[in-house]
Amino acid sequence: MQRAWWKEAVVYQVYPRSFCDSDGDGMGDLGGIRAKLDYLEELGVDVIWLSPVYQSPGKDNGYDISDYRDILPEFGTLADWDALLSDVHARGMRLIMDLVVNHTSDQHPWFLESRKSKENPYRDYYIWRDGKGGEEPNNWESIFSGSVWQYDEPTGQYYMHLFTREQPDLNWENPKVRREIKDIARFWLDRGIDGFRIDTANLYAKQPGLPDAPVTKAGKYQDAFKLHSNLPANHEWLRELHDEVFAPAGCMTVGETSGVTPQDGRDYTDPKRRELNMIIQFGHMTIDVGKNKWEKAEYRPIALKKVLTAWQEGLNGIGWNCNYLSNHDQPRQVSRFGNDTRYRYESATMLATLIHTLQGTPFIYQGEELGMTNVRFDRFEDFQDVEIHNWIAAERQKPDFNPVAALAQINRIGRDNARTPMQWDDSENAGFTSGTPWLRVNPNYPKINAKEQLANPHSVFQYYKKLIQLRKQHNVFVYGTFQDLLPDDPAIYSYVRTLESDQLFVLLNLTGEDLRLDAKPPAGKILLSNYTGRPVWESGVLLPYEAQVILC
Repeated sequence: MQRAWWKEAVVYQVYPRSFCDSDGDGMGDLGGIRAKLDYLEELGVDVIWLSPVYQSPGKDNGYDISDYRDILPEFGTLADWDALLSDVHARGMRLIMDLVVNHTSDQHPWFLESRKSKENPYRDYYIWRDGKGGEEPNNWESIFSGSVWQYDEPTGQYYMHLFTREQPDLNWENPKVRREIKDIARFWLDRGIDGFRIDTANLYAKQPGLPDAPVTKAGKYQDAFKLHSNLPANHEWLRELHDEVFAPAGCMTVGETSGVTPQDGRDYTDPKRRELNMIIQFGHMTIDVGKNKWEKAEYRPIALKKVLTAWQEGLNGIGWNCNYLSNHDQPRQVSRFGNDTRYRYESATMLATLIHTLQGTPFIYQGEELGMTNVRFDRFEDFQDVEIHNWIAAERQKPDFNPVAALAQINRIGRDNARTPMQWDDSENAGFTSGTPWLRVNPNYPKINAKEQLANPHSVFQYYKKLIQLRKQHNVFVYGTFQDLLPDDPAIYSYVRTLESDQLFVLLNLTGEDLRLDAKPPAGKILLSNYTGRPVWESGVLLPYEAQVILC
């Protein structure tokens, strides 16, 4: 397998608004990130993924961009950003930025011009259509609820927005739009960044003619995902970006791609197709939800195993995986797939072992390395996420609306779980800010914080640090082939990674119960254990959420 720096890297995602506030305004900023670079260097990560810091009205926490070439004043200035990049590079780390180009803000100059008249030169930068029979052009449902169409009075037409109405979709069919996007990417590459995490990278192309979606449920608006995802033109346009911008720069590209299969993953990441280095897929993010995100389904460990194994086997030797269990759009992994009370340390470290020992690049979301947990807010007013607000507004219209049940659903799966401020120490507001935080801090910060864990040799942080060091020391972690040894076991994930004469055996108990192994693993050197380090082959029992990594 061809070696590449981004395959050998460990990526740490910074959500700037919630990371560290240096000026007391309650919002994290570039100065705060610079102040914590020594912490990230101590952890051992190689790449920092910086979520959006561009100019934005903030309708979707920075994913609605009004100026791609400037920094939101609450975060700092371009000079502050340049200083951050310089400090990152001085420590031997790299920086990647979010490239959010499915849509802009409705305050972007392009859109302000576009809505002025049907003849405006920028009109075709967006997707405008006449209505049908006094209603929307089609029945497509927005990812954030309601119609994808917003009526605009001045010209009497509708514009498309897959997300909020303040995020109008760009018209990628227009070559001028694609040139603008390439110029934006070059602007940041010329300033010295090392790559992009590309937002909603499989949603740019829409089905020609914009036909109605099939009616599959009650209600006016229908799921149209297959009509605006993974279409042939999407691949063509990514290849165009790769050949003209990404490849010449030698940069890292990570595409966010919802609703994809391993075959789709091969299409996006096969080097011969010249599209993306790796993708963020969501298969394992749907195993505990029902018909929609908010409907709970039972979490079964074997479902997690089967999705991850399918992607390990599906991309092996062809593409490259992105390994993660949480990010800014998902709840905290220790609360979702582990036990955030009795076995918080054990399950947090077991899940860490999982994402660092699979084939692919591990992505750590800020606070994972501390075992930060979901928050439990008591009021709808405590939440800031636009997706939550839109969902609650829609739910309130239903005659059977149950506020207690709705609050429980939000606390379980809502995006604000990941966005509560980083817990630096046990001082007021967890050391995140000297002011009033933009989102309430998780009340458990006096016990779960970076200061305590840096001083504690038996902490989640120290375990992550060891994992990262091991991955740098042993190429089998990165380039070894993958084989699932117990594919039908409902609770134990056991696999072997093989590279030449090295074999790495990984044993993970995905539950809070003692589990007996039917077959004992081969003896070898225990590289890492989240218990005492006693060999599993002596007892044949895996303790609750136990993880062992054995080198043979």
